[in-house]
Amino acid sequence: MEKVEGIMNAADLRFGIVVSRFNSMITDKLLEGALDILRRHGVSEDNIVLAKVPGSFEVPIAAKKLISTKSVDAVICLGCLIKGETVHFDYLAWEVTRGMDDVALATGIPVTNGVLTVETVEQAMNRAGIKFGNKGSAAAEAAIEMACLFRSMEQE
Repeated sequence: MEKVEGIMNAADLRFGIVVSRFNSMITDKLLEGALDILRRHGVSEDNIVLAKVPGSFEVPIAAKKLISTKSVDAVICLGCLIKGETVHFDYLAWEVTRGMDDVALATGIPVTNGVLTVETVEQAMNRAGIKFGNKGSAAAEAAIEMACLFRSMEQE
């Protein structure tokens, strides 16, 4: 059995981060978590491209543009959708998730999902580092692992 895996060494990799400004009290915390993980794994500031977008709906198209113009090895997507009284949340959650998947499959570049889909602000805060870890950190770890995995596959 051939085993292929990525070694978590991201020092020479380039990452894009797309973060929504909407619900910034949450998304700023997700961004802090993602940046912390990238720095801990040796990624220099010069190898991080940050794109801020108005809301989560714009995250996938910005991820695609980063991939096509900035030569990134992976893109970390961050946002926060909080359920309201209408079905708007359901449509956005579905389309944002589908959009990120479509970008990854179309480009062959890892796109990780750090877009929270929650019912309350409290749930969002908990997932942004207060209680259940930081989902921005988790999305960055997944991006590093996938970029390292793809690099190891290319070297074989």
